[in-house]
Amino acid sequence: MKTFLWMATAGMLAFASCQNKPGYTINGTIADVADGEMVYLQNFVDGQMVNLDSAVVKGGAFQFKGDADTIAASRIVSYAPKGMSSPVFLEAGTITMELNNELSKVSGTVCNDAYQKFIEEFYAINKEMRALYEQTQNDSLSEEQRKEAEEQLNVKDSLSREIIYNTISSNITNVAGVQLLTRFSSSFPSERIQPLVDQIPASIAANNEGVAQLKEHLATLAKTAVGQKFVDFTMNTPEGESVKLSDFIGKNKYTLIDFWASWCGPCRAEMPNVVAAYKKYSAKGFGIVGVSLDRDAEAWKKAIKDLNITWPQMSDLKAWECEGAKLYGVRAIPATVLVDQEGNIIARDLRGEDIAAKLAELLK
Repeated sequence: MKTFLWMATAGMLAFASCQNKPGYTINGTIADVADGEMVYLQNFVDGQMVNLDSAVVKGGAFQFKGDADTIAASRIVSYAPKGMSSPVFLEAGTITMELNNELSKVSGTVCNDAYQKFIEEFYAINKEMRALYEQTQNDSLSEEQRKEAEEQLNVKDSLSREIIYNTISSNITNVAGVQLLTRFSSSFPSERIQPLVDQIPASIAANNEGVAQLKEHLATLAKTAVGQKFVDFTMNTPEGESVKLSDFIGKNKYTLIDFWASWCGPCRAEMPNVVAAYKKYSAKGFGIVGVSLDRDAEAWKKAIKDLNITWPQMSDLKAWECEGAKLYGVRAIPATVLVDQEGNIIARDLRGEDIAAKLAELLK
């Protein structure tokens, strides 16, 4: 199952910084809130919101003023009683904000304008994608209607990705673009991401944890890219036996390393395709090694049985801290790596029909 970008919009509130001069004013409006209520300027620290400043609502308006650092921080303006919040870049200048509980609007400075333009386009197309996805889940649709809805959904998803990429590309020298890059980098192949990373100004990259992590991730992907040798690791089988990935690679003409988890909906939806490929090509030298990102051993074992998985499995039961996943730069699942008998990586992230097509090509 494909992971569409509208499924991954959570966490877009916190952006880090943007180059600019000191001195900002936020002139905000908020509807249906009584005079005397407080609106807060906040920062997201260690998983919690921390109040930095407050403003009193008067006549449906509020105001914040402060000094903008050379690298101006991004913060969040919120009114918790009605669930209203909005990210804002604290850039020098006058910033206008319309705070509501749907899609707040922020404008007036470079980064805020860039982010607002992006978010309006992104949310509009994702609204269409949600509607199309709901259609695909409608049991009353004919198979032809379902396929048509799925095709339209794929078109919209591709368009959504291009909106993201184009926004990043045109804003890569400011932090609005850099933060979108670190947020959505996993949605694009590394060969499209690396040129953007190379354009990030040193002043923004310095002390930017997101950029540092992205560079490290790209280096990991380069080590396990197509054409490289597979990286070995050791984990346990469901029965508790210690095994190495290399124990299986040399036994097959081609081996698919399948990163998955019992709790992963897209993984479970994709598994019938993997099962079908195994049934069709295992006699011709195709093998699979499942690497689970589970934490619960019993849930892992139950999923193996429920999903008709009959090939070897291994896990360290560390969920997203899985050592094997880290070695291969896996940040989203399902994820796959196809390796030949000599240990050469020949494909990555094959799913659905692509798995069968590749095996048909290799195992004629």
